[in-house]
Amino acid sequence: MGASPMKKAVVVLLIVFGLFWMVTDPHGLAQSAHKAGASGAALTGDFFSSVITFIRELE
Repeated sequence: MGASPMKKAVVVLLIVFGLFWMVTDPHGLAQSAHKAGASGAALTGDFFSSVITFIRELE
């Protein structure tokens, strides 16, 4: 029922990569995280606006 060894290895590699990036280029990591967060927020806002518009059109 646990995660397969391959999934565990991928998670460990992603964590190691993130830590390496944080140590070697913290400013670049911060910029990337900021851009990803802003994009995610914009997509979420667009999604909910579309859902609201769709529901209003049903009435």
